[in-house]
Amino acid sequence: MAIVNEINEKTKDFAGMRVPVKVFVDVETKRFRVEVGTPTTAALIVKELRLTKGSHQPAKEIVGDLPMRAAIKIAIIKKKALRTMDIKKAVKQVIGTCQSMGVTVDGKSPKEVQKAIDEGVYDELFKEFIEEWEKS
Repeated sequence: MAIVNEINEKTKDFAGMRVPVKVFVDVETKRFRVEVGTPTTAALIVKELRLTKGSHQPAKEIVGDLPMRAAIKIAIIKKKALRTMDIKKAVKQVIGTCQSMGVTVDGKSPKEVQKAIDEGVYDELFKEFIEEWEKS
């Protein structure tokens, strides 16, 4: 029961989503350790936009619009899994997932937003999150 309670406690922020969980047990001492991963980027986008799923035809059907701030927050949550230490590259990966889901970002196509990131359009916004990025 202690294992289940710890899993529930560690996954409470991801209610309703599938989350990878690893349980390590020392059979001799009966001690255990629980490691919780993060949901997929797509699952975090779906939760943020309160969707049931992404578009079946992402090039033709738009199912939601993700604010850039939410894209940055998702990148921070997924930092370890995205395997980059650059916040801009991480956000561009999140936005790439939006492209395949039929989700726009700040009312624009994900490709437009990725280009705008490269051009420095969102630099001031990134500065607001840099401390949180570095701590995660």
